[in-house]
Amino acid sequence: MVENDKKELEHTCFLTKIRVYIDYRKLNSATYKNHFPLPFIDQMLETPAGHEYYCFLDEYSGYNQILIAPEGQEKITFTCLFGTFAYRRMPFGLCNAPATFQRCMLSLFSDMVEHFLEIFMDDFSIYQDSFDQCLHHLDLVLK
Repeated sequence: MVENDKKELEHTCFLTKIRVYIDYRKLNSATYKNHFPLPFIDQMLETPAGHEYYCFLDEYSGYNQILIAPEGQEKITFTCLFGTFAYRRMPFGLCNAPATFQRCMLSLFSDMVEHFLEIFMDDFSIYQDSFDQCLHHLDLVLK
């Protein structure tokens, strides 16, 4: 905030992007719950403990990579001043989104998990005892 010539405070930074927040409580209460377990963080940290090298990745906007089936898109449709819109990719706020995302990540990386990779939601931990092995495994995960 800065003071203008009329001694009024004005904002110095302006909105550059719009964030949409949708209240999915009613939909979530009617949704069949997916009880896929999320890992306990303390158990997940035991496996990489004691290794020399670590690499941490954050899969930014990972949820937005999961497609919503066309027949499910109408359930997450929202209306605003600009029209009616439906998500084609999984948004935040759905009760089954964390379990769906964790299941997807574990199925994609099942041959790597607990060997040199741990996954908690969108956070990846790669670990190894040598720098070259750690880089090699990082390359495998990124491919």
